[in-house]
Amino acid sequence: MTYQPDISFGTDGWRAIIGDDYTFENVRACAAAVAMDVIATGQSTRGVAVGYDTRFQSDAFAECVAEVIAARGIPVYLADHSTPTPALSLAVTTTDAACGVMITASHNPPEWNGFKVKSDAGGSAPPHQVERIESYLPEAMSSVNDSGASRAEIRTIDMVSPYLAQLAGLVDIERIKSAGISVAVDSMHGSGAGIIAALLDGGSTEVSEIRSEVNPAFPGMKQPEPVGDNLYPLISSINETGFDVGVATDGDADRLGVVAENGVYLTTLEAFSMLFHHLKARRNLPGGAACTITMSSMMDRLAQHHGVELHRTPVGFKFVGPAMLDNACVLGGEESGGYAFAGHIPERDGPLSALFFLESMAISGKSPTELLAEIHEITGPHTFRRIDIQFTPDQRDPIASALADDSPKSLGGIDVISEDRRDGVRLDLQNGAWAVVRMSGTEPLLRIYAEATNEESRDAILDDYRTHLGA
Repeated sequence: MTYQPDISFGTDGWRAIIGDDYTFENVRACAAAVAMDVIATGQSTRGVAVGYDTRFQSDAFAECVAEVIAARGIPVYLADHSTPTPALSLAVTTTDAACGVMITASHNPPEWNGFKVKSDAGGSAPPHQVERIESYLPEAMSSVNDSGASRAEIRTIDMVSPYLAQLAGLVDIERIKSAGISVAVDSMHGSGAGIIAALLDGGSTEVSEIRSEVNPAFPGMKQPEPVGDNLYPLISSINETGFDVGVATDGDADRLGVVAENGVYLTTLEAFSMLFHHLKARRNLPGGAACTITMSSMMDRLAQHHGVELHRTPVGFKFVGPAMLDNACVLGGEESGGYAFAGHIPERDGPLSALFFLESMAISGKSPTELLAEIHEITGPHTFRRIDIQFTPDQRDPIASALADDSPKSLGGIDVISEDRRDGVRLDLQNGAWAVVRMSGTEPLLRIYAEATNEESRDAILDDYRTHLGA
């Protein structure tokens, strides 16, 4: 009996370990399923855009995808070199493709790769599209070598140049270039290398890049995720050289990490709140915000302050993107550091997020710590932390049962005032504190999140919740 892998599209696509389940055969099956869906929905002539990041053999996997889709009579627009995921997402819209495929495992460890599907709007494929594609997988697995219709054209295109032009039209590039800011950029050996430097070249603002060369091993980090534990080279550069700010993008450049001028990593919740306040207070842009249940309660207070609505969703941009569009939001985001902006694709964009952050510094004349203090004047102090607990396959069901059965009345000595079970469990506590526990949709991890007004309360919440779950 032939082994059939469990290919399922989680929070954002299918991911697996290269050489284990992530094989050319299985990638071909995913590509065939995408092609079958495009044909079934009558969109064959629109084509499919295909991009890839800097991971091991991502280019070869992308070519494989292009060949399978083209063999079924669907034109393919294939990136001419590694590209940020948001550039691929934009290419879907500029080519009027039926959908997009991005070969990337985003922030996962180096032994992983993945297969992301984008909607024709450039956002993460919505659940109904993903469900259709998954329904074709059994047939695709058995007919992956069937060439089907006559081969269509595979057209290699530049996805980065149009992307740079798009970003330049969304932020005040000249204002940033003339601000005289010194910026350290850490692309973490990913596909965002060179993007910010190219846009800010030629002014008094100076950009210095680190870890910009391609290295699929992603040395010196657990994984190319722009969080504090993985950004010691960037933090050291700021402490040693005195940069005004440090910005980092993950492996496929759809997430942002920020390090302040004092070498302190700003949490993703702080960065998102600061970006929202900038767009409302300095850019005067219309609309509220969409964010996941794991986003800061500072956003509730900022939304109230600016007289707009905040729309919370389950985790994943397949939920955030549609909520942004449906509610005409100026900004959308999730705790992982992925933020999207009105007037652009409804998808995460790391370089654009970094540019808007730099724009906030340029327009306000304030440092990152001063910008953080600015929102704390409105919201009060908040501190956030997430812990990840790895589990084995046989532990999944017991953990899921524990989540379903557990309903604490207090955590860390703070009373629970409401709960939300749309994605795991979110417990809102008194004084703006909260906790979330959920299983990762992309890795075998149990994630526990907490935010409170001080570190002692935050850590007490985390410890208490972990004890409740026996994790």
